[in-house]
Amino acid sequence: MLNKALRDEEKIRIDNVLKTLRTLIFVPYPLSHLQKTNIENQLKDFGLNLETLVNYSNEELIDLLVRCHLDWDHLEQFADLLLEFSKAEEYNFQEKALAIYQYIQQKSNVFSFGINTKIASAKAKKQ
Repeated sequence: MLNKALRDEEKIRIDNVLKTLRTLIFVPYPLSHLQKTNIENQLKDFGLNLETLVNYSNEELIDLLVRCHLDWDHLEQFADLLLEFSKAEEYNFQEKALAIYQYIQQKSNVFSFGINTKIASAKAKKQ
């Protein structure tokens, strides 16, 4: 278990990675090669790249993210990023995002209307 100072440092590091990913992905047009490279570089902090992100099962991805110390808020942000990335590129990460939202809702022991709305929205997009 991480002590308080290390947890705080880890939280800040994860926040920074997710913020950077959000700025790289949140574009209304297909990503350039440089942008994809930058995204890959950020994903490395979670032990991922685009290929492994595509190939991992939902359970494997969630397990990896939990081992990387992402808390509930971080997991939600990562799922949001997957949905945004699916809009900008040919990748379809809706199933993975839905699985992460459902994991949060089940395991956090706290019902979230926001997560519930995201689950319903992801299910609607899937159909």
